[in-house]
Amino acid sequence: MQKLYLVRHGESEWNNLKRIQGQKDICLTLKGKKQAEKIANRLVFEEIDIIYSSDLKRASETANIIGEKLNLKVTPSEAFREIQFGSWEGLSIEELTEKNSKEHFIWINEPHNFKMDGAETLYEVQNRAMNKIDSILKSNPDKNILVVSHGATIKTIILGCVGMDIKYYNKMTIGNTSLSMIEFRDHNNVIKLLNDTCHLKEDKYE
Repeated sequence: MQKLYLVRHGESEWNNLKRIQGQKDICLTLKGKKQAEKIANRLVFEEIDIIYSSDLKRASETANIIGEKLNLKVTPSEAFREIQFGSWEGLSIEELTEKNSKEHFIWINEPHNFKMDGAETLYEVQNRAMNKIDSILKSNPDKNILVVSHGATIKTIILGCVGMDIKYYNKMTIGNTSLSMIEFRDHNNVIKLLNDTCHLKEDKYE
């Protein structure tokens, strides 16, 4: 049974500052690196054959920490980048709500209807990410794949893999270095894990 593991990057400098990142290339914090070490220690117990990652630093740094632990090479891909947020990138949450209250309301309440000049829609994010996922799975039919990516991108992948409408995007959350997993069964695809962060709380993953 083929499996797709999905891990969000560790805490970044802008996560800590509560700034919108999008495709800005921000590094991990020290806490983020420690989170990456913990998820790496947990993934030792899984059967992962291949690692792909967003090419943005916060994801690739996380993936490389995991890859070193699992003795696997990491293949970076632009397809797994975070959503492009255009003029929102770099803004704090407070600045965003003050300057873009209408668009922010739509993003929070109806993200599938979000459309702004210079920004990607969720449909565009899902299209680029799922095209790459489909290609990887077809090229490696007997392999379990790990993808290290970003919150928005991971959510669109999960919905795409199980055939759920993108309108359910805001019904889930994806935390830093959380683990989600899809099983590809004979008759359907199943969400086996979603936003699991137990490794951040348990000493055995130190």
